[in-house]
Amino acid sequence: MGQPQDPRGNLVRPYAVTRGRTEPRRDIPIEAVLVASQAGLQEARFAGHDKYRIAVLCEAKAQSLAELAALSRLPLGVARVLVADMVADGLLSLHSAAPKTGFTERMDLLERVLSGLRKL
Repeated sequence: MGQPQDPRGNLVRPYAVTRGRTEPRRDIPIEAVLVASQAGLQEARFAGHDKYRIAVLCEAKAQSLAELAALSRLPLGVARVLVADMVADGLLSLHSAAPKTGFTERMDLLERVLSGLRKL
């Protein structure tokens, strides 16, 4: 038999992925719709594994920030930092985001989403 497998797998700490940054360059709501351009996909090949994977996910179809975090298996905070960097660098296009609303409107939206998830 070979060497025993490390039970942690290929563990990379979230702060290593974002180089210690916890705040994104710009605020992108979790429901924001993102799409990769062909040029962005080409450039993302050289931007690192996680950014390239996000670009590939956004090439196939428009994805929300929340979907990108789930599909790439990244914590939401890490995905938010990476996606904000990609938008700033022109690798992703931000097609829509929820309009700036007050706390009450955001809570109402979140309650409707939670209700929908519970029905699943």
